[in-house]
Amino acid sequence: MLGLNEKLRELEANNAHIRVALVGAGQMGKGMISQIMLMNGMIPSLVIDINLENAIQSFTLAGIPKEDIVIANTLEEINVAIEKNKYVVSENAEFASKANLVDVVVDATGVPEVGAKVAMDTIFNKKHIVMLNVETDVVIGHILNKLAKNAGVVYTGTAGDEPGAVKELYDFADALGFDIVAIGKGKNNPVNLEANPDNVREQALKSGVSPKMLTSFKDGTKTMVEMTAMANATGFIPDVRGGHGVSATVDELPGIYRLKEDGGILNQYKIVDYVNGVAPGVFIIVTSKLPQVHHEMQYLSMGPGPNYVLYRPYHLTSLETPLTVARAAIYNEPTIVPLDGEPVAETITVAKRDLKAGERLDGIGGFTVYGSIETYKKAKEERLLPIGLVNKNTVVKRDIKKGEYLTYDMVELDTTTLIYKLRQLQEETIK
Repeated sequence: MLGLNEKLRELEANNAHIRVALVGAGQMGKGMISQIMLMNGMIPSLVIDINLENAIQSFTLAGIPKEDIVIANTLEEINVAIEKNKYVVSENAEFASKANLVDVVVDATGVPEVGAKVAMDTIFNKKHIVMLNVETDVVIGHILNKLAKNAGVVYTGTAGDEPGAVKELYDFADALGFDIVAIGKGKNNPVNLEANPDNVREQALKSGVSPKMLTSFKDGTKTMVEMTAMANATGFIPDVRGGHGVSATVDELPGIYRLKEDGGILNQYKIVDYVNGVAPGVFIIVTSKLPQVHHEMQYLSMGPGPNYVLYRPYHLTSLETPLTVARAAIYNEPTIVPLDGEPVAETITVAKRDLKAGERLDGIGGFTVYGSIETYKKAKEERLLPIGLVNKNTVVKRDIKKGEYLTYDMVELDTTTLIYKLRQLQEETIK
């Protein structure tokens, strides 16, 4: 947002800081903490991770001396340490939203159930919640956003993640009155449906990410989740189940994202998709009804038309998250949230291999299933199972073939989870 730097500089000058708590100190969380340390008007006061060493490293990597880091086991210890301007680490995620001086909580766990708990605790304690956890958002983002509004706080996805980066382009073009015909993101490698935590482990360890996270990137689940978030925030739908996933350069995109009768690949406009070959960027395809706009776009070297691509060649993931934190705290505004009303898209569950009756599933980034995107309406009609509801207690009720789409009727879900209960509440509120 324009002028956000000045607002942060004013806070710094007045010794008034936005205090941030982070849950999940993996690669993304560590990057976010280091970035905040470079900023005005913001302090990363509390980091929570089930691996305490990860939480400590998030501060030491940002240049914080160990003597300024406090390991806390109680809420009282956390509150006292933050009041003394110490940097605090803990293993208990519940403390993030309960700490007195914390203004904004960021969830960077990527685990649907954990995200549900962190978000609900934060909203209940009337603090802003930033979800660097799209996996939770695509399952229960609608109800979380509604509950946050009722509590007078902000629920939001993050700048830097592809959905947030796409939404920035979308808002820019929409404000200018362009007709937006497609939105999308790049993918930096072809989908590999055989990926699992074992066969990606070596690469994951070299990259400093968890094998489960890398698996979710490689098998396409993360891409489907991100496209679902884009759809739910804009109203754009997948043109086909799973998306087209073409290989292309940026310059080729305007010609590809035309209707079939005009030489393109689309059955309709206002769609969300992904492209191999334009990562790490995001894009939208626009056109206009007025000839003078076309004339100027062509004069400005935007291509021959009638469709044009607006392309952002980067997304800085968690390094941009502090901008969303600031926007929520200063302006009480989100970066990206689901539209009101019925969801637009769903990330559905597909069998990664043959599954046997009685077998337990393992969820996102595992050995048994992967995600695909479908319209919410179609998914509801066919009772297709949202992948974010799958966990290690999900039991298969009948044999399922590799590549088969899972429905609610094929599995016995763990109905004790918070995310399941919130999903049920969400479904009831949109009937």
